[in-house]
Amino acid sequence: MTDDYVTKLEARQQGAGPEASPIARRKLSHEVLDRLLVRIRSGEAPAGSLLPSERELMQAFGVGRPAVREALQALERMGLVAIVHGEGARVLALSADSLIEQISASAMHLLSGSSALLEHLKEARLQFEVAMARAAAQRATPEQVERLRLLLEEHRASLDEPARFLETDMAFHHGIAAMSGNPIYMAVSQAMLQWLEQFHHEAVRAPGAESTTLAEHVKLFKCIAANDAEGAARAVTAHLLRANKHYGNEPRPPTQTASRRRNT
Repeated sequence: MTDDYVTKLEARQQGAGPEASPIARRKLSHEVLDRLLVRIRSGEAPAGSLLPSERELMQAFGVGRPAVREALQALERMGLVAIVHGEGARVLALSADSLIEQISASAMHLLSGSSALLEHLKEARLQFEVAMARAAAQRATPEQVERLRLLLEEHRASLDEPARFLETDMAFHHGIAAMSGNPIYMAVSQAMLQWLEQFHHEAVRAPGAESTTLAEHVKLFKCIAANDAEGAARAVTAHLLRANKHYGNEPRPPTQTASRRRNT
């Protein structure tokens, strides 16, 4: 037995060291939240069902109304329930879209405060879209190719309307994500497009940029339609490396963003 071991043993017996640290007391609302999460995740409270009333939860858990309300509000912030006055807390069906929506506001706040993070997002989107274009080219069915062709035609028709052109640009990329058949691809692609759209400035658009974008999309479409996965990867890489220059380091003013959204 070494001297070091003896020293540690004596310290432990005397109540010193991290092993003897007091156990932190949890808030009652956290305990209620954990128990409700178990019910939801186990299927005991399936999507569409109502959770027990506040009074019933108070009786079941032996806690006061504040602890129950805090737990229910936490579930609502997590997107797991909708609290309706006079009805109670109804369990929501989760999807990739709803999960991404939960973090969108925080993501925008984070991005607006760091130009470095914006650059990281551009890089991440590039890698993500390359993989997505490959998957679309490999899995494309004739019906999916036709739907993508129609999106491309809508994109072409908006060539002289900058705001509409940007919307159809996003729709075209979302159409490629849908071809993968992967809901995670679709949700993450849509989120990245929406986050970056806030940084798309008119001031950095070069004359004729729309025509260049359309030509790049046509090339990408042809590769996907031909099931040319590597060609699609090269096409989307070239397209995004150029398009990334069209994003500023600061979000667009709210009035400009709202104007674009009214035109959707």
